[in-house]
Amino acid sequence: MVWFKRKSQGLVPQKKKDMPELWVKCPGCGEIVYKRELERNSNVCTNCGHHFRIKADGYVNLLLEPDSVQEFNEEIAPKDFLKFKAKKRYSEQIKAAIKKTGQKDALISVTGTLAGREVVLCVMNFEYIGGSMGSVVGEKIALAADVAMEKKCPLLIVSMSGGARMMEGAVSLMQMAKTSAKLAQLSDAGLPYISILTDPTTGGVSASYAMLGDVNIAEPGALIGFAGARVIKQTIGEDLPEGFQRAEFLLEHGFLDLICPRPEMKEQINRILDFMCADSPSSKELKNGSVEANKLTEAKISPPVDTDKN
Repeated sequence: MVWFKRKSQGLVPQKKKDMPELWVKCPGCGEIVYKRELERNSNVCTNCGHHFRIKADGYVNLLLEPDSVQEFNEEIAPKDFLKFKAKKRYSEQIKAAIKKTGQKDALISVTGTLAGREVVLCVMNFEYIGGSMGSVVGEKIALAADVAMEKKCPLLIVSMSGGARMMEGAVSLMQMAKTSAKLAQLSDAGLPYISILTDPTTGGVSASYAMLGDVNIAEPGALIGFAGARVIKQTIGEDLPEGFQRAEFLLEHGFLDLICPRPEMKEQINRILDFMCADSPSSKELKNGSVEANKLTEAKISPPVDTDKN
C-alpha cells in the first residue's frame, strides 16, 4: 500500500553551464594566477615570468595597431596531395583544424602599422596541426615577402611550430628551400626581416626561415631546436647539457641575437627597425649628423684663402 504519492516529477536535472575560467595555474611556478591579470600582462605570469602560449591573433594585436590590420591571402587552403592516412585521414585533420581555429591553414599574413611604420607580419598558429609547415605556409610566407618588397617595408615572422607537415611528404620539405630563397630576395632588396621565435619552434621551421632573420629574437624559455633531445642523444651517444634547446642556451652560444619578454616586444622591435630602416627618425638623425660632421671636416682641411694676393 502506497501512503504517499508524488504529485510532480520532482527535481529535473539541469544542464551543466559553461562557467568562465577565472583562475589559471602557472606551469612555471605552480601559482594560481587571476586570468584577467594574466591577460593584462600579455599572458605572462606576473610571479615567475612564464610565457603562456597565445593564439596567432594575440601576436597581431600585440604588435600592430588594431585599426591598421588587413589580412591577405587568407583564402589559400591545403590539399591532400598524397591521400595520406594514418590513424586519421589528412583530409579529416584539415577539416577539424579549420573548425577548431577558424583558419584555413597554420599561418596568417597581414599588413599593418607598428608604431606608425608599415610592416608585413606573418604569425603561425600552433593549434592548427601543431603549427606545422606545409605547402600553404610556405606559399603564404613567399607571397608575404613579395608584398614586403612591393611596399618596401619590413617583414616580421612569428614562429610557433612542430616542424614540417609529414602528411605532405617532400612537398612540405620543399618549403624550406622556397622560403629561404624568397628571404634572400628580400635581403637583396635591402629590406629588414625580423624573426620572432616562440615556444616551440622546431623541425623544418627552425632549420629554415625561423633562423634566417637579420635579427633573431626569442621569448624567454622558448623551446627552439631541430630534432628532439632523445633523438640527438641516441645519435651522438652522449649526455646533453641541461636546457640546451632553450632560448637562454641558444643566446649564450650565438644562435640568437636577443631574448625579449612579450610585453616589451613591440617597443624592442620598433627600436631595432629605427636603426635598420632608412626612413626612420633615428637613421635620418644619424645621416644628418654624418653630413654635418663631413662639412666640418671639409672646412677644417680646406686650405685658407690668401687675401694678400689680390
